[in-house]
Amino acid sequence: MADAKIEIKVGAVSFSGEGDGKWLSEQLDKVIEKLPQLANVAPVEPESSGRTGGDAHAHQGKKNVGTLASFLTAKNAKTNKTRKFLATAVWLHDVTGANRLATGDVKKALGQHNQGAVGNASQCLVQNNKQGFTAKDGKQFYVTPEGRAEID
Repeated sequence: MADAKIEIKVGAVSFSGEGDGKWLSEQLDKVIEKLPQLANVAPVEPESSGRTGGDAHAHQGKKNVGTLASFLTAKNAKTNKTRKFLATAVWLHDVTGANRLATGDVKKALGQHNQGAVGNASQCLVQNNKQGFTAKDGKQFYVTPEGRAEID
């Protein structure tokens, strides 16, 4: 019979174990050592920011799209700042299910996921608007079907 049990959760990462106390302590140390790496892989938890609206063009629902880094690489959006901004917005729409975003949301996601800045995020949004890939809605914006098609 197990003489020790543990269950911890840090963000989206959880660990539970049962067994000999010494063995369990060793396993926990391994998990704690890997937490910084696991935190970068774990999906972003959606914020309840009230950004969801009822736009027919907006993408609905959350998808498991992987990490932002892998998404940007797969969509060839690592070097062109305007495309990187658009791809990050698509990723955020998919991960959070939010219908509306602000430029700050894109900047924050890039920073949190160690993907580098896009420079002037507002200018990237303007460029995407000119191409019809995004559309402004007050102080926020959404990715249009044309923008999604550009990234997909």
